[in-house]
Amino acid sequence: MTRIFLTGYMGSGKTTLGRALATEMGLPFIDLDHYIEKRYCKTIAQLFAEKGEEGFREIERRMLHEVGEFEDVIISTGGGTPCFFDNIEYMNAQGTTVYLDVPVERLFIRLCIARNKRPLIKDKNDEELMTFITEQLAKRAPHYSKAQYSFRADRLEDTTQIEASVKAFRQQFAL
Repeated sequence: MTRIFLTGYMGSGKTTLGRALATEMGLPFIDLDHYIEKRYCKTIAQLFAEKGEEGFREIERRMLHEVGEFEDVIISTGGGTPCFFDNIEYMNAQGTTVYLDVPVERLFIRLCIARNKRPLIKDKNDEELMTFITEQLAKRAPHYSKAQYSFRADRLEDTTQIEASVKAFRQQFAL
């Protein structure tokens, strides 16, 4: 049975790598944020606005426990998922956890491109964004470091890089 949880900061490539990896391995792919949005018929931003971060994190925990029971699946978690409750310990007990490690500079470039799609950063200028990423990574590092494995995911910018990263991931984890 294969159950892989991909963790990492927003823009680290959890969805990009996860979807490509799942396709290559013939497994279902679940993006936890999308799963939550479908179950609640609301966007993550709407859930945050209505329930506050504490309420959203409780929903996220419940949905993580639901998808954490699925077998033969690749699961992309939200950037904050491992940082709340006992989520990282739960994921470690349920399957294989892999932290997608990406340098701050690469995250900055990726998030600049996707800034308008991400409510937490859409109103930040470049300097504020770089500070935000750096500070958030420092806060989350102790949680991310609890993943069983780490994988360098800084080369996911085009199809060739994604294919090479999937191959490297499969080799690193003997999949």
